[in-house]
Amino acid sequence: MGIKVLFIYPNTYGMYMIPPAVALLSAILKKHGHKSEIFDLTFYATDYGMDSDGSQAEKLNVQPFDMASRGIRIKNSDWKVDIARQVKRFQPDLIAISSTEDMWELGLKVVEEIKEVKIKNNIPVIAGGVFATFAPDLCLKNQYVDMACVGEGEKAIVDLCNKIEKGEDYSSVTNLWVKNKDGRITKNKISKLVDVDSSPILDLSLFEENRLYRPMAGKIWKTIPVETHRGCPFTCKFCNSPDQSRLYKEETNSSFFRKKSMNKIYDELKYFKEEIGLELVFFWADTFLAWNKKELDEFCEMYKEINLPFWMQTRPETVTEEKLKKLQKVGLNRMAFGLEHGNEKFRERMLDRRWKNKDIIEAMQVPKKLGIPFSVNNITGFPEETRDLAFDTIEINKEVDADNNHIYSFVPFHGTPLRKLTDQMGLTTHDTITKCVTDKPQMYMPQYTPDQIEGIKRTFALYIKFPKSRWKDIEKAEKFTKEGNRIFEELQIEFADKYMPPPEANADLHTSKLKGQINIPLKRDLQNDFKQNSQDEM
Repeated sequence: MGIKVLFIYPNTYGMYMIPPAVALLSAILKKHGHKSEIFDLTFYATDYGMDSDGSQAEKLNVQPFDMASRGIRIKNSDWKVDIARQVKRFQPDLIAISSTEDMWELGLKVVEEIKEVKIKNNIPVIAGGVFATFAPDLCLKNQYVDMACVGEGEKAIVDLCNKIEKGEDYSSVTNLWVKNKDGRITKNKISKLVDVDSSPILDLSLFEENRLYRPMAGKIWKTIPVETHRGCPFTCKFCNSPDQSRLYKEETNSSFFRKKSMNKIYDELKYFKEEIGLELVFFWADTFLAWNKKELDEFCEMYKEINLPFWMQTRPETVTEEKLKKLQKVGLNRMAFGLEHGNEKFRERMLDRRWKNKDIIEAMQVPKKLGIPFSVNNITGFPEETRDLAFDTIEINKEVDADNNHIYSFVPFHGTPLRKLTDQMGLTTHDTITKCVTDKPQMYMPQYTPDQIEGIKRTFALYIKFPKSRWKDIEKAEKFTKEGNRIFEELQIEFADKYMPPPEANADLHTSKLKGQINIPLKRDLQNDFKQNSQDEM
């Protein structure tokens, strides 16, 4: 018979990519005879980040698009009423919150909304994800959360559901921290890594059809995240990969970073294309080009049959003209680079990113030469950073001249080396739950204040595209004063006239060559989605 699992996915409108972790776990549960549903907050007005009508999310896109054409719109129903109805109808035996750190408190709101049913029917609640892995004690502080999954969730959730079905004690399930009735917490060991090639195909039936669509380059695509690598071989200090690797090395003496076989990737792509109608492949890897030459050649040969446009992200030091030419021939139409900061010494010391600026600039000329649209992701507001240092990031982006330049506030998530540093510096405490959905950076640093950081973010694209003779005007637009806002609005109009394509421009992914964008910062950004929402976890 199996049991019924209700996944809670806290999310905000504008973050359209489906959570592959939930889709994977649902597929595994169904394979073992259990049932699953999801309560997905993506299309609800929750007053948690985006405007309730979705207008902010629409502004975030570089080119115009019509979300309603694919049924993507804010729901007109109340999420509180809908979750109550779903729980009453589905009658779950287990509730699982799959959440990033910045969405954690929103997830708790959902659980607290159904607390009476949870208590009455003794329904256990489990938390999973990177936040649960690195701050399980904070998850278990909530009176309605009974378990936290530390590490990979595939084996743990099956073992847990099997024990619940049989009415057995589940306090010894590996990878789980379990809160006992007396308040004590049982901390179980982490089991060995799963074989990524044994994973079933994502259960997309869990989601509404419109959740499979997302905008890119002015067009709405049916897009599915496809895993090629699990983990990352690099050690960026703002990312959870170093701590993930350390955790599994210490607990299981194994390497967390793994690559899927080409046969497995092919099987998934073929299914998504033929059965789901996939239009654009979103390769979901921190560093897509973490392949050797033989593996890359195998991928290109395999992908010829798939023949769909795809997006990927990678690091500048992984790029060569030969690699990109091969990928372009089989469908590479857009890519993203993680640059993060423009000062070499600061980048090496604070982020453990050791490449020289001249090499980064040279690498980023390769996609430009080949006509491959690309974006560059940057972060500002790091510990010890200053406004002057932020201009080194502006300068290198100006020289690179990418199709899109994004800049985000640094967020010290749990499970990253920089979070340990911010705690040591007194900028955060262990109990601080950090978010991307706040209006301003959450750390106060006197040498680089939240207002200064936000001022740099909103004028970032202006500094990059306008000549330096205009920088005095742009500096005034950094200020959140009446005059500063007026100047910023005037510069926005001028920027749009010079650098933004007209609405009637061809927005096809193959030909779009946008020369800039007004950076209206995402309150929860794609880069952090990658770092926070690893598919290998619940």
